[in-house]
Amino acid sequence: MTEPVASNLEVGKGEDVRSIAALTRAATPEGTGMPGVVWLGGYRSDMTGSKAEALCRQAGSKGQACLRFDYSGHGASGGSFREGTISRWLEESLAAFEHYTKGPQILVGSSMGGWIGLRMVQELNARGQGDRIAGLVLIAPAPDFTLELMEPELTDEQRAALERDGYYEEPTPYGPDPNVFTRALFEDGRKNRVLDGLIDTGAPVHIIQGMADPDVPWGHALRLLEHLPSENVTLTFIRDGDHRLSRDEDIARILAAVDGIAEHA
Repeated sequence: MTEPVASNLEVGKGEDVRSIAALTRAATPEGTGMPGVVWLGGYRSDMTGSKAEALCRQAGSKGQACLRFDYSGHGASGGSFREGTISRWLEESLAAFEHYTKGPQILVGSSMGGWIGLRMVQELNARGQGDRIAGLVLIAPAPDFTLELMEPELTDEQRAALERDGYYEEPTPYGPDPNVFTRALFEDGRKNRVLDGLIDTGAPVHIIQGMADPDVPWGHALRLLEHLPSENVTLTFIRDGDHRLSRDEDIARILAAVDGIAEHA
């Protein structure tokens, strides 16, 4: 099993350049012909979480290549979190994908990473590189979350803060620092909508959704299902699963889904 290698990739130009931290694990002869695995983390998460680590270990045990990286403003990457938008993080994801991977890849997107993964598919299709996607595993996916899940729930105070300050903050159970949501994030989210037509993935999709998720309601997974092709799409509900889906049994389901797509490929 090869060891993960740390490196940095510069994305952007001039004053907008940011250093994107990555961990890559090379394929071995045992993994010849198998698709690589690309981890796409969620909002304010990083590439060293339990799901990402487990994914990398499993890929290594099978000889598959594996890529993890942090979006700008996240984890070990440079750049300002408050400048982050879906377009900005999508640009970084595509740059890392192009720079670090070869051949077909399985995208594993968690929460916001599911949205970014779906946008990557659209962008790669537009470039004539749709065959680079061997499949997607979407964990509590949150496509269009700014428009579909957050805007309807904004309070008058939050709307006023967005208009006055360009952002608002709210406490989060996932860490000591509050979440920060900017006006730019909301405006850019509209430009990256995916739940407005058919999302032609051209590859198998497996969605894993907790039904006790307080952040992304399980009905949102059903909404996404309506925009995916009728074939090669699997939806797994976990009755007592939360948003993180980081318990051992949850991670086992995620790894099994990745394995299933790899075998299909």
